[in-house]
Amino acid sequence: MEKLLQSLKRIDGKGYKAYKDIAGVYQFRDYTLYIDYVQGDPFASPSRIRVRVPQSLARFPADFWHNKPRRIGLEDYLSRRIAAMIGKHSRGIRGTGKSGLMFIDAGGQEILERTAVVVNADYIEARISLGLPARGRTVMGNVAAAMLTEELPRIVADSILFGNIPAKEALSYVELKEDQDFIRAEMKRRNLVCFVANGSILPRQSGVSDKPMAGRVVPFVSPPDLTVDMQLPNRGPVKGMGIPEGVTLIVGGGYHGKSTLLKAIERGVYDHIPGDGRELVITRADAVKIRAEDGRRVEKVNITPFISNLPHGIDTRAFSTDDASGSTSQAANIMEALEIGTGLLLLDEDTSATNFMIRDARMQALVAKEKEPITPFVDKVRQLYRDKGVSTILVMGGSGDYFDVADLVIMMDEYVAYNITDRAKEVARLRPNQRLAEGGKGFGATEPRVVLISGFRPEKGGKPKVDAKGLKTIIFGTSSVDLSFLEQLVDTSQTRAIAAMIFYMAKKYIDNRHTLHQAVDAVFRDIEEKGLDILAPFSGQHPGDLAMPRKQEVAAAVNRLRTLAVK
Repeated sequence: MEKLLQSLKRIDGKGYKAYKDIAGVYQFRDYTLYIDYVQGDPFASPSRIRVRVPQSLARFPADFWHNKPRRIGLEDYLSRRIAAMIGKHSRGIRGTGKSGLMFIDAGGQEILERTAVVVNADYIEARISLGLPARGRTVMGNVAAAMLTEELPRIVADSILFGNIPAKEALSYVELKEDQDFIRAEMKRRNLVCFVANGSILPRQSGVSDKPMAGRVVPFVSPPDLTVDMQLPNRGPVKGMGIPEGVTLIVGGGYHGKSTLLKAIERGVYDHIPGDGRELVITRADAVKIRAEDGRRVEKVNITPFISNLPHGIDTRAFSTDDASGSTSQAANIMEALEIGTGLLLLDEDTSATNFMIRDARMQALVAKEKEPITPFVDKVRQLYRDKGVSTILVMGGSGDYFDVADLVIMMDEYVAYNITDRAKEVARLRPNQRLAEGGKGFGATEPRVVLISGFRPEKGGKPKVDAKGLKTIIFGTSSVDLSFLEQLVDTSQTRAIAAMIFYMAKKYIDNRHTLHQAVDAVFRDIEEKGLDILAPFSGQHPGDLAMPRKQEVAAAVNRLRTLAVK
């Protein structure tokens, strides 16, 4: 520590680039400080440091991190605890630009595997970003010394030393994450695609806040005949609604909770923190939300199960367009989801193309099938489950034609769920459908696609250029990738990880031989073996702001690359 103080005293009042002299390793009483990257300007990306506390001093019991779910739960808790202690002990911005700012990637409502904190048998390491302070572009050495030798030690003491943290609070994250993983395994054993625990709070505060709604909220209660019991390893017995594999409709009047339930199911692919209200809303991890996406590019996707016989003989077995319509984009989104792998599709009629979802009897009578290239989803959803083993949960308020193909019909009435499958089937029997099935004998083929090097170049001006801009945009070479319609992408750190994964993929696995599925799988295998740190853009730099995305969003980002070329 004395060495660091001397360096800061020596460069006090010099030009900002003098901060480069403090990069290195410093030993404090309870931890080792690594200053890995020093920014060159007070307005530039913040400097990056690591604080490593040996387990012999941190003294976290092995029971808190001995398996992967518990380790992820503890790492998530510690990142939030460190963020809280930064808020308590740091005085915030002092000087020009980002001067004095200190932060860690602590996440939102989801528990995600992150690079912000690393826990293992040897040490606990926190990756923190900070803005080294300056007045104008002049080093403020005394302020930097206060940040690094006074504020930081207090933050470490109150967040990474077990004896100084609320152990029960930490344990609640650890045990919840283990329970959530248990439910996922139990769902698979029982052939369920989703579990919604009784007492869950599904509505959110607003369209821009993912926190639970307070006040007059109806807690979720399962219909009696859909209730399943589970004995969780930590929480013990819980009851909730189990949605089985197959085709499920969610129906009901407007503003009665249909889309709220689907949104909770959609986000249930991730685990949530204690107090979120959706802690025990668990959906199979590969579920994909499907919607129309006017204007997206599509590159050689086999959409023939849904669209064929286009005018002028346009081939839909390897269909490409720079400006997809609503129905074409929705068809492509489904086929791409099947290509990367999914066992559950989630759809809401409000975000779907009407002509993709249904073609009623009157329209069939007016426009002959040979003149209509679109086969509606209602005629394919049953085949999708029968032939591919892919289930569907669908919000539908405007067409009873889906009653004929549904295995389960759930009605939301003033945010209360009812199983009305028998009533729906009776309605279908008493009011028989006059439309003709148009789906053919089977669902059809899904085609793997090989990614070509020619369309996967991250260079711009001769240098690699890959970056994430907020939650919904990735810059890849000369292209901007729009992820606005990926509704299950929830954290900017995931977007940064996707950008890094695509760059990593370009260097290692895009070789004119790997299919997209194979290339994505290979990246995730490498991460499973070596950790998210392999995505660090420079050797020796440890990024603290990456969070694990899913294969489905990584593949979706590649599919939206406007230079993508495949065979």
